[in-house]
Amino acid sequence: NGLREKLHAESAHLDVIFPFFMEKAAPVTGKVGMMEYTCGFSAIAGAEQDFVMLLEVPVATLCPCSKEISEYGAHNQRGMVSVKVRSNSMVWLEELIETIESCASCPLFPVLKRPDEKWVTEHAYENPRFVEDVVREVALAFDKNDRIVSYQIEVENYESIHAHNAYAFLERDRR
Repeated sequence: NGLREKLHAESAHLDVIFPFFMEKAAPVTGKVGMMEYTCGFSAIAGAEQDFVMLLEVPVATLCPCSKEISEYGAHNQRGMVSVKVRSNSMVWLEELIETIESCASCPLFPVLKRPDEKWVTEHAYENPRFVEDVVREVALAFDKNDRIVSYQIEVENYESIHAHNAYAFLERDRR
């Protein structure tokens, strides 16, 4: 509002996008590295007030169909979960990132040694997810959080054996 008043404007809009780094340990060896996420905020001040948190969280998914029809193995893909979140009180970026990662077949890690790779491979295998599954799981997690009042969830898997990517989207406003 200070900027809006200084410029004698009816409204002001601010978009900020930035790399956000979290220290993350590998699941078995505990090797630590910095994981990068694209985050941001979009704010409007004036007659209309709005504040939206933006996040892009890379994840791993394992295809349930491939697992079901194969005698052994299944194909994996890396995906991107992009969310826009409105809340009625403080929600931390780290909290949203961890929630989103828990809804995929497996989170990604900045440093993996062989024992970690084994864990990631087996964890993803035990948690197969289509893009629709990831969207649904993130929505269910957000719905359990009373501070989150509206959201958009977009998931795109960069398919490893198809010539196209898989995509799903869900939007919900609980205000």
